[in-house]
Amino acid sequence: MYSYADRMRAVQLYIKLGKRVGATIRKLGYPTKNALKDWYREYERRHDLPGGYVRTKPWYSDEQKRVAVEHYLIHGRCQAATMKALGYPCRITLSAWIDEYDPEARRRVVGKIVTSKPRSEQQKRAAVIDLCSRRESAREVAQEVGISRQTLYKWKDQQLGHEAPAYMTHRRDLPQTASRGELERELDALRRDVQRLQLEHDLLTKANELLKKDLGIDLRLLTNREKTLLIDALRQIHALPELLARLDLARSSYFYHRAQLRLGDRYAELRQTIVALFEANHHCYGYRRIHAALAKGYGHVSEKIVRRLMKQEQLIVATVKRRRYSSYQGELDVAPENLVNRDFQAAAPNKKWLTDITEFQLPAGKVYLSPMIDCFDGLVVSWTVGTRPDAELVNTMLDAAIETIAESPDRPVVHSDRGAHYRWPGWLSRMHKADLTRSMSRKGCSPDNAACEGFFGRLKNEMYYHRNWINTTLGEFMQQVDSYIRWYNQHRIKLSLGGLSPLEYRQFLGIAA
Repeated sequence: MYSYADRMRAVQLYIKLGKRVGATIRKLGYPTKNALKDWYREYERRHDLPGGYVRTKPWYSDEQKRVAVEHYLIHGRCQAATMKALGYPCRITLSAWIDEYDPEARRRVVGKIVTSKPRSEQQKRAAVIDLCSRRESAREVAQEVGISRQTLYKWKDQQLGHEAPAYMTHRRDLPQTASRGELERELDALRRDVQRLQLEHDLLTKANELLKKDLGIDLRLLTNREKTLLIDALRQIHALPELLARLDLARSSYFYHRAQLRLGDRYAELRQTIVALFEANHHCYGYRRIHAALAKGYGHVSEKIVRRLMKQEQLIVATVKRRRYSSYQGELDVAPENLVNRDFQAAAPNKKWLTDITEFQLPAGKVYLSPMIDCFDGLVVSWTVGTRPDAELVNTMLDAAIETIAESPDRPVVHSDRGAHYRWPGWLSRMHKADLTRSMSRKGCSPDNAACEGFFGRLKNEMYYHRNWINTTLGEFMQQVDSYIRWYNQHRIKLSLGGLSPLEYRQFLGIAA
């Protein structure tokens, strides 16, 4: 049931977007595809729409609804497969039926981490005074305050600056005068290094000149024939044993290929015939057709020889590269700047947050995880596990993350990809209300969110890939994902944190409960 204003808004947006049904429905969240087209035809015919509300009659019986929901639950919980098999309904209608007949399908598990307030300025100043007075060692002062030694020196730099006296300056011993023999041996070693570098330079230059290879090519990957050509070109400058050793070529192989090269091209006439056939047939014959043409008048020739000769003569059939299919229809709105710029390091908690969605495929259906990860130590601040990758999945996770900093002045940068979940009005309003800064990766560039992708990889390697989930329900799996993330935060040690878990590391620094 839609009002006159709702229908007019939909028709006007449909015309503005170039009559793109999908873009219009994604922008408004309503109506169905057929309803939008009916409204547009009515508007085009009358230049207006009927006033009041339009009440739609139910198109499907209860039996059809029950059949659709049962098919969805039995066949892997895939809406696309259900709609393709039955021929009805649309995705939005099917979602409503599933919520009506199987409310448990939308169950979610939400978790969050509550952190304590940072140390006050008075506590920091007192610790710095104890450090500078040198009544105790820096480690003892840090232990009394409940922080690490590195954090204590960081406070000192913030309070007094980096111009601190060096209390423990080690005096280096002066080098002893080297003897004449040692200097001569060092000079000989330098000469050998220069000769080796000159040999490397000459080989790369000659490979680029004779064989048309890049200057950065690995010389060991050349064929023995190509290595023989290089050695013949440089034998007047460098000794043969040095060239053979550098190119990793046996002496017997070198002389064999050298003799073969002096015999001349045994396929010179065949080579000319292949070039003539290729040019006479509009450059559209590949090696199979060329081989068939040669069989008519030239006699029996191996197909491999034809292919090799065509490759040497660079006889390549021009083809049109097919455009890869893409459902991308343009940006919904202007994307924010990539503020993180692949710098996944943070000096303190709640400075940079990363988020994304990953999928788990199970025999019982699909499960989706949406976490919020802190770049400071990899702590999962909040997470949501559900059976649908919809707006409610990410919005619930964001609400739980915002609660952890409700009493803190920190306002982190939230980085994500360019998915529609992070551009819908619900997400934007929550970000604006919490005064959080948005940051987005470039289009189709997963390395821009590599730290979050790395967390997904560790989770699946340690918890998901090596296990059999045949008899596991969706609810049980979601509980296991929730248990893993809690173990990840509290107990899983990270070598980059000195063998501590994220929560233990924060407690060690004195910034977590």
